[in-house]
Amino acid sequence: MSAFLEAASQPAGLITLGVFAGAIVLFVTGWLAPEVTGLLAMALLVAFKVLKPDEAVQGFGSPALITLIGLFAVSAGLFRSGGLDRLRALIGSDAVRTPQRMITLMVGVVAPLSGFIPNTPIVATLLPVIESWCHRRGVSPSKVLLPLSFATVLGGTISLLGTSTNLLASDVSRQLGYGSLELFSFSAIGIPIWLLGSLYMLWASDRLLPDRGLDHDDLLGDLARAGYFTDVLVPEGSELVGQSLHNSRLQRRFDVDVLELHRGEESFTAPLADLTLEAGDRLMLRCNRENLLRLQQEHTVTLAPIKAGAGEPGPTGNQPIASQRVVEVLLPNGSTITGTSVRDLRFRQTYNATLLAVRRGNQVLRERLGRVVLQAGDVLLLQAPIDAIRGMQANNDLVLLDELEKDLPTTDRKWVAVIVASLVILLPLFKLLNLMAAVTLAVVIMVATGCLKPGELQRSVRWDVILLLGSLSSFSVAMQKTGLAEAMATDLLHSLQGWPTYGVLLVVFILAQLFTEALSNGTTVVLLMPIATEIAKGLQLPPMAFIFAILFAASQSFLTPIGYQTNLMVFGPGRYRFLDMTRYGAPLTVGLALIVPWLICRHFGL
Repeated sequence: MSAFLEAASQPAGLITLGVFAGAIVLFVTGWLAPEVTGLLAMALLVAFKVLKPDEAVQGFGSPALITLIGLFAVSAGLFRSGGLDRLRALIGSDAVRTPQRMITLMVGVVAPLSGFIPNTPIVATLLPVIESWCHRRGVSPSKVLLPLSFATVLGGTISLLGTSTNLLASDVSRQLGYGSLELFSFSAIGIPIWLLGSLYMLWASDRLLPDRGLDHDDLLGDLARAGYFTDVLVPEGSELVGQSLHNSRLQRRFDVDVLELHRGEESFTAPLADLTLEAGDRLMLRCNRENLLRLQQEHTVTLAPIKAGAGEPGPTGNQPIASQRVVEVLLPNGSTITGTSVRDLRFRQTYNATLLAVRRGNQVLRERLGRVVLQAGDVLLLQAPIDAIRGMQANNDLVLLDELEKDLPTTDRKWVAVIVASLVILLPLFKLLNLMAAVTLAVVIMVATGCLKPGELQRSVRWDVILLLGSLSSFSVAMQKTGLAEAMATDLLHSLQGWPTYGVLLVVFILAQLFTEALSNGTTVVLLMPIATEIAKGLQLPPMAFIFAILFAASQSFLTPIGYQTNLMVFGPGRYRFLDMTRYGAPLTVGLALIVPWLICRHFGL
């Protein structure tokens, strides 16, 4: 009997495998949010007495997780205080004239920056800047948005602070008895990977990325051409006269949204549900041609003449209220409103915004929007007051894809934020302060100096990531305690005996790549790192070399939009298809599989 089967036949081992198998099914199918799946698995391991409560929750008190919480806050303070305004200005500059120059900036400036700041807020901040540049230059966003994501992923392995996966790997290494990773423990491998990946992107982007054009990139323009925005008048004798929109059949029987109401010199915007309609009211509707025709045939409304006047022209040439803006927002991975229908969410009341359309990949949803169940990666076209849009900028559930710099107040604290963020790197580098302590003190200074408000501090933390990583730590503890990790490593050693070190590392790296693409990077770390270190001990090789192999394979995903959250963030705005990402990322993935194990061998003298 193999060592693995023997360990799996024990009650604790059998329960652990059952819990892991169920968790993997939930991760793959997405029936539950990843963080909920992690919490469920942790609870089951405790309920069936595989782990003690303190063993199961020790990940939530780990220095790595506390560091990650502080890092979210520090990066938020840096962005919101204007600390990276120069980067935004550089990326959006008219001096950048071609996609090749833009990609050069991404790999030369954005990538190394993402080695010290979580890549999700970097992508969220630069997305509207790059989209605006694309429209000014007539460049398809599909030519530059995927390189933005890949650049931040490549830069994420320059230092320990680059990704949450790095910090999780450091914590699992500590749990396994090999100590936590230092700030630049793996930089000697990460920097060559960044440079080689950058060369690949500069060569491959023009050759392998599709050109989707600009004609259909603009949701607002697409809707306008289709005639989905219309101004109408409420005539004398209409059944709408004397009724509120809430009680009328306008929205109950027809797929119609009333965006604005003009009455004489007065103008009204959402919420309009309780406003009583009068003859002569001018309404701006979102509706399709079929419903508009029926409304006209029943003399419920009549088409309004185009009204001349000052102000910004609307999508059909009419004049919306000056304080209203039509903007695009993205639902990032981890948004709390994914999986909920627009109607159940009470979207208009919650965000004081009217949903006009949803773009999901290459599909544009315009009708029966109340029934649409929102998904990560969806791009929403909204009309809302400026104040409501500013509120969205501080909301982790939505990423604004339109620039509002001219509408936002500036701050004179940007240099405080830059200095504080720099000290977070320099103090641990020169061994003057522990990394967790440096990050925690930086958060306090950010709040005390006004770079970050207490409310913004709480909103800046990605609690879905924290819950997921904290609960996943119980996986590696269970693997060790039940003997499954050692047993699986023992069986694998029989197959790998006599292999060269490079070959063994290559097998481990490819296995971790497959796990990362199929499951998630965090799951890959907690499941494979205990097994990999046992293989290393069996072959009398440095366990840290195998920890590095798992870390790099789990931190870099280039094949699918679901493999890494920044890939999903650019998928909708770039109007990519699934195979676009695979075509562009496959050569890079194969190249890394061959190069990283070789670099690890060189680094450890193997």
